[in-house]
Amino acid sequence: MRFFFICLLVLIGFSSCKKKKENYLDTGLYRAVLTVQDHQELPFLFEVFNDSLLKIYNAEEVITVDEFVYQNDSVIIQTPVFEGYIKAKITANGLNGSYIKESYDRVVPFSAFKSNTRFDQKIKAKQQISGNWETVFSENAVTERYIAKGIFKQKGNLVTGTFRTTTGDYRYLEGIVEGDSLKLSTFDGAHAFLFTAKVTDSTMMGNFYSGLHWKEPFTAKLNNHYELPSAEDLTFLKEGYHKLDFSFPDKNGNLMSLSDNYFKDKVTIVQIMGTWCPNCLDESKYLSRFYKQYKNQNLAVVALAFEVAKTKESAFKGIGRLQKRLGIEYPILLAQIGSEDKKLAHKKLPMLNHIISFPTTIFIDKKGSVRKIHTGFNGPATGQKFIDFKNDFEQFVAQLLKE
Repeated sequence: MRFFFICLLVLIGFSSCKKKKENYLDTGLYRAVLTVQDHQELPFLFEVFNDSLLKIYNAEEVITVDEFVYQNDSVIIQTPVFEGYIKAKITANGLNGSYIKESYDRVVPFSAFKSNTRFDQKIKAKQQISGNWETVFSENAVTERYIAKGIFKQKGNLVTGTFRTTTGDYRYLEGIVEGDSLKLSTFDGAHAFLFTAKVTDSTMMGNFYSGLHWKEPFTAKLNNHYELPSAEDLTFLKEGYHKLDFSFPDKNGNLMSLSDNYFKDKVTIVQIMGTWCPNCLDESKYLSRFYKQYKNQNLAVVALAFEVAKTKESAFKGIGRLQKRLGIEYPILLAQIGSEDKKLAHKKLPMLNHIISFPTTIFIDKKGSVRKIHTGFNGPATGQKFIDFKNDFEQFVAQLLKE
């Protein structure tokens, strides 16, 4: 009998020392909220399919997330490609924690609960904003002022669309018009954007929030004929230069230059980008597919990564994640670490008049001459503009390949 009780005590002790079973995310549709400046709520929707798969929804965009780490009653959700992640405690009501971007030292309060509504709708829309909008951000700030084109579709209260700027678009925005108030948001793992505005039948006046670190005013007027300056007139070679030149390392530490045999007698596309950049992600998806189709036809693609990561090791880790996620077969070279500063980036490529956008795409013919430079990228959220871009891109490359 004594032996029996000793064994029982040992079993009880063993059981009490076992690691507590982790909580897991419950399946279903969630409304997530990031708290930004002015205590504004930036909402987005995601759906949990199982304990290691969820999808984030922004209008037509669906982002698949499958990197999870469970720690007792908490979970770390790593967004794909980008370094940003959500760390939250799992509660009976949902999630409560933070959205974190370590390279930028940014932490934004995060919470989520079961719901299928992005923005609460209490009253019907009194205004209709479908159409094109001539937009100015930070109009009264000389150094920060920039122009944009709003492109929106509205059905009832629901609104989708984006803002195009001279350096790229704000990707998939989704929201509502409630009375005369506009609310739009998006979350892609790198950027958390919220736009709020008062609207009339022909004007908007509001604020743009980016996480907790940025807020700026914007105004817009309805103008269906408005167009931004050509993306091919903004960046060019300085007088006296005819060729692009660089020498940056690949993941193995080998320096690669345009004078290498790898590029000899090939049409070459040089992508100036960063793994932290959503517009670069959109372009990389397109370039990856395009390269696979034409790589055997004397086409080369090379990306120059300007990374915010603070070490070479972490920068190449991010580059590797991007290449694996998208199946990128062309080389991505490390051009810069520790900053996304465009002035610093310009010092690495001084033959350009400036670098004002990630991405910037340079087209080089078989003789090594720069034939065109495209600033920014019109991604799939821009609709017809994206279709037009692809048509122009493919026709121009086909022309260079025939030369």
